[in-house]
Amino acid sequence: MKYLLLLLGFLIACSSDNNSTEEIVDDMQPMETLYFPPINSSEWQTTTISEQNWNESALPELTTFLSETNTEAFIILKDGKIVVEEYYNGASNDDFQPWNSAGKTLTAFTVGIAENEGLLSIENMSSQFLGEGWTSMSLAQENTIQLFHQLTMTSGGDYTVDNTACYDPECLRYLSDPGTFWYYHNAFYTLLQPVLDAATPTGFTTYFSEKVKDKIGMNGAWITLGYNNVYFSSARSMARFGLLNLNKGAWKEEQLIDASYFEAMTNTSQELNKSYGYLWWLNGKESYRLPQSTAQFSGTLIPNAPSDLIAGLGKDDQKLYVIPSKNMVVVRMGGNGGSELLGPSGYDNNLWGKISALIN
Repeated sequence: MKYLLLLLGFLIACSSDNNSTEEIVDDMQPMETLYFPPINSSEWQTTTISEQNWNESALPELTTFLSETNTEAFIILKDGKIVVEEYYNGASNDDFQPWNSAGKTLTAFTVGIAENEGLLSIENMSSQFLGEGWTSMSLAQENTIQLFHQLTMTSGGDYTVDNTACYDPECLRYLSDPGTFWYYHNAFYTLLQPVLDAATPTGFTTYFSEKVKDKIGMNGAWITLGYNNVYFSSARSMARFGLLNLNKGAWKEEQLIDASYFEAMTNTSQELNKSYGYLWWLNGKESYRLPQSTAQFSGTLIPNAPSDLIAGLGKDDQKLYVIPSKNMVVVRMGGNGGSELLGPSGYDNNLWGKISALIN
């Protein structure tokens, strides 16, 4: 009943009138010139709201909303430069914040690098890296699960278990054939990191640091909390990762990820949930599914936001938004904005109502 009420609140929030933008950028068009902050430096160029010809009178309402909804860090980048950077409720720019499930995007990106380097293919059986018996399914059932299914939340595991974060074999039971049903089953995602432990010469954490974190100047660390491996970093580090994805996986001129994998990762990955890529949430689709629900809902995920927005969305409203049509990245970190939900929440639409008033 608790989750049904929270879900109802989310749907009501998303059904409100909005000023959503409809621009969609052709994926083949070159990105406008982007600024990239230097590695291992606190230097970051800024621009102003007036220089962007935004509606400065809308800023007080946005900042009040952020402060009153447990926000601790908020950043808007335009063309790679900082337009807005605010810290609330006792937080500072040095604080490490949990990404929660927004960090799934980090793992998806790292899988793409490993595939490009020939260390794995997302069409590989998961058992090739996790070994026989990593689930309690029959061997035939287990061997039908591929890395692709783990990336797209379509592994077919039983979501009625007591804890969908548990990745012990006894928690991973068969319910449906892989690729036939979408459910936000966290354990199958988490096991992508042990896959990378087995596939890479240095293990997931070091491989991620060498191939992503150090390349773009992020700080932070992976911290194990129960069954979850959560990334903690500053808000600026999340913004750096957003900028990397705004530039389609390239940091300045260095392409860190194969372009075809990036396109697949950030577009509809299967027809079961059109608003989901490879662990990225997608706006502007005609329907969506939500964590902790088996229902499909009509309409776009965040009506008030630009339709080409892609997002990493984590528990307690950790938000990483990348908006190609606006050449923007938006980061929000802190406590939940009113509901303890996994991934998307009604807060997304409420926040984008305020952002849209500013940028339009």
